[in-house]
Amino acid sequence: MATVASQVILHPYVSQSLKFGSVNVGRDKLYRTVQYFSRFLAWFLLSRGNKVGAARWTALKSHLGIGRKLMRLGKPVEHLQAALRAASSTGEVGEQVTSIGRQLAYFGYLTYDTALWANAVKFIALKPSTAEKVTKTSNRFWLAGILFSITHGLLKAGRLAHDAKKLRNSGTWGEKDLSDEAQREVRQLALENLRMDTRYQFIIDLLDIWIPASNLGLVNVNDGIVGFAGFISSLMGLRAQWLAINNGKKN
Repeated sequence: MATVASQVILHPYVSQSLKFGSVNVGRDKLYRTVQYFSRFLAWFLLSRGNKVGAARWTALKSHLGIGRKLMRLGKPVEHLQAALRAASSTGEVGEQVTSIGRQLAYFGYLTYDTALWANAVKFIALKPSTAEKVTKTSNRFWLAGILFSITHGLLKAGRLAHDAKKLRNSGTWGEKDLSDEAQREVRQLALENLRMDTRYQFIIDLLDIWIPASNLGLVNVNDGIVGFAGFISSLMGLRAQWLAINNGKKN
């Protein structure tokens, strides 16, 4: 019995899960996934007339949202630092500008989001009209950040595609140096990984953009669509973070 318990508790997947949950980003990805699943499920139950069940999942969604705001305290400074690093970096001008814009937009979004958290926990008292304005401004910054991210992804994808084509055409006819060929294959693999990561983030952004757009009333979609889009993008973000923390281990 003790052996079975040890095998379960000390299983590599359990260790990886604990490692994932030990960092703030990992917990936030998990909570976000549950939050948007709760939003979708609450809509589904309500559409079936189950008001009690819908209220339960709506409450979970709300509390997870408040908890995630608390976990993001200090994040605005991280995005400000990222914007400064992007400004001092070298590279394609379009990618640099959109990267700076994205980081500054997220800085604004999370700064206003902090004020909303303080109001939600009664640390400060905002008038309902003021809280509504802060919420709208926060969502505008969020939407701007996603739009900058999408534009950045398109520019980067185009550059990487051009670099990949250029590298494929760089092969020489006749006898090839084995070391040069090996280096070229390594560069091709690195480029392909970058292109895959860029496409992955692009899909996440296309899903996430519905959330602030819906909050601002720019699109007329129900909570089911918003919740499902957020759930899928959260799962994708959770998977990427899992692989990053566990050195690419899927199980």
